[in-house]
Amino acid sequence: MLKRTPLHAHHVAAGGHLVDFGGWEMPLHYGSQIEEHLQVRRAAGMFDVSHMTIVDLHGPDARDFLRHLLANEVDKLKSIGSALYGLMLNEEAGVVDDLIVYRLAEGYRLVVNCATRDKDLAWLATHGRHFSVTCQERRDLAIIAVQGPAARHRLAELLALPALLDLPPFMAMQHGDRFIARTGYTGEEGVEILLPGDSAGALWEQLRSAGITPAGLGARDTLRIEAGLNLYGAEMDESVNPLIANLGWTIAWEPPTRDFIGRAALTRLREQGVRQCQLGLLLEGRGVLRAGQRIFTATGEGIVTSGTFSPTLGHSIAIARLPLGSSGRVEAEIRGRRLPAQVVKLPFVRHGQPLHPSVTPASA
Repeated sequence: MLKRTPLHAHHVAAGGHLVDFGGWEMPLHYGSQIEEHLQVRRAAGMFDVSHMTIVDLHGPDARDFLRHLLANEVDKLKSIGSALYGLMLNEEAGVVDDLIVYRLAEGYRLVVNCATRDKDLAWLATHGRHFSVTCQERRDLAIIAVQGPAARHRLAELLALPALLDLPPFMAMQHGDRFIARTGYTGEEGVEILLPGDSAGALWEQLRSAGITPAGLGARDTLRIEAGLNLYGAEMDESVNPLIANLGWTIAWEPPTRDFIGRAALTRLREQGVRQCQLGLLLEGRGVLRAGQRIFTATGEGIVTSGTFSPTLGHSIAIARLPLGSSGRVEAEIRGRRLPAQVVKLPFVRHGQPLHPSVTPASA
């Protein structure tokens, strides 16, 4: 049977179209994926992301464990509530998973992907054996992501929490039993609220009454593609290293004495130089770019890792793995035909504004 979040009954009551997502019964949309997407871009929407896995780390070696486990450096977390995006790598520098780590008053909190839960927990257990650290999965917690340009203002008013308006990006605050973090996966303003599962339904309905509309995982995906954000299993996995996946910025090379998992392999890759890079594609004319489609460039073939119709731009976009140095016009193979597309830097949209408006629209 599929797992269900504490908000499952609310999705059913709202007419959510439920699908199997990594073993969880989750809402793909509530009627119109495009309207949900645009609501987040223009105002505020909310997502149930309680399927994500939360793990709290405690013990005298928690810091040393994370400094070994992650390619990023947890010593960057200078204050309680600060957050860091990072990668767990294998010895060959492939990506085991990506995650957010928060510094708590005592220890740390990790939020990892649902589809990799079993693998991640096993990875933590295996490498944690050499450290005095306890890994506690927090199945008692739910997560509601409130995203959009009006998200924080509406939430601050609803919760009578003006301090939320001053919360910096990648910082979290404790408000009663709610852990509110200024993070997200849409490219918009907003927060993610971690709270006890048995009180998630009441907050969900409060948010709805304040005009924050539910959005499904379909809109979450189109929003993150527009924002140029990676998805585990698409842009990265254990066969892909972070230098190829536009994630070199998540590697903390200093201090050189820190021996994190995968460092030796990453060092070799950096010295050798990579032959691929991750860029955006704007399709010219009609059609939809999809994962797995071949891309033909002047310097060789590439592949679409994630593609969709962009509700914000009004035509198809994609994240693609291309030969290093790819630029200008290329061709995408769609249903046996080669269609022209433009190579652009990611992201496509920032804070609701298109960054590459010169492409010929699909309606032309």
